[in-house]
Amino acid sequence: MPAAPDPSGPPGPPASLAAPGLPRTSREIRLAATPEGLPEARHLTVVETPLPQPGPGQLLVRNSHFALFAGLRTLMGAENDGVPLPPLRAGDTVIGPAVGEVVAAPAGSRLRPGDPVTHLLGWREYAVLPAGDAAALGDVLPDPVAHLAQGSSAYGALTRLAEVRPGDTVLVTGAAGAVGVLAGQIARLLGAGTVIGTTGSPAKAERLVAELGYDAVVLRGPEDFTRRLAEAAPDGIDVLLDLVGGEQLTAAVAVARPGARFALVGALSGQLAAGRGGGSAPAEIDTYRMIVKGLSVRGYTGGDHPDVGAEWNRRFGAWLRSGRITFPYTAVAGLGNAPRAFEELLRGRHFGGAVVEVFS
Repeated sequence: MPAAPDPSGPPGPPASLAAPGLPRTSREIRLAATPEGLPEARHLTVVETPLPQPGPGQLLVRNSHFALFAGLRTLMGAENDGVPLPPLRAGDTVIGPAVGEVVAAPAGSRLRPGDPVTHLLGWREYAVLPAGDAAALGDVLPDPVAHLAQGSSAYGALTRLAEVRPGDTVLVTGAAGAVGVLAGQIARLLGAGTVIGTTGSPAKAERLVAELGYDAVVLRGPEDFTRRLAEAAPDGIDVLLDLVGGEQLTAAVAVARPGARFALVGALSGQLAAGRGGGSAPAEIDTYRMIVKGLSVRGYTGGDHPDVGAEWNRRFGAWLRSGRITFPYTAVAGLGNAPRAFEELLRGRHFGGAVVEVFS
């Protein structure tokens, strides 16, 4: 591809127009209507647009994969104050973690055409973004798709907040989701003696034990959840990695050992409640028990721990290469199938995460 024009000289044609073999159009998925309750496939629409043109300092990236994540429900809902990503309104193109290949780059950029990158403008075939908003993949992970694994927050919470110690009993709520399938494995690799998970599906519970090393899995349901959790952890829990909140957080307080450390990473009980706006998750907590047991409870946000991402990638890459960890996800073939897959994700029909193969 010819070199991009010097931005200090006369303007030339957009870099993407100079690249051979590019289509004239690109498909993307937009929010068709703000959902009332949980989003469904009908709230999303595939739109064909002219191929986006990069301006000064921008990249054109051809996306190969992007990850679906439940937090989009909050961006689409009525309760998104304080969320670190911009809210989505009707007509907006959906966003999400993606990997792709640079097609065109500005002069002087550290990224060049052909470089694999990761960025946050998934849900489209081609993305235009500032060069500084994309990160080169390098070779720290053995598979580019592994950059879409949602394990960084679990790793950060279990090393920075709850600090798993050898022999600890660790409880992971929402263990069959995109974060949970990695969290249990991470806890074990950090030295946990017993790892317990929760899920709503017997089939998923079997897979968590058979494939991912969970010692026991407690099913949520109409019966007394606290009693069943106490049966699974008769000596109590030392660490909670909470992705759900609600009654599961309530139960964790009841079975916690003195000095237990709680790391709150998600609140799916509220985010995925059809009657809520996606940004609140009330829970009834016995504060007296928290006091007499000396529990610590901290919320985890990645922005507070900027060093975690690179550290996680290094350790994740080494664990993947050695076979000590696996990255379970559902592969979704084709951009057009993303709306249906997203609806299924919100309804708990996937094991682990979901990754869309854009051009399949």
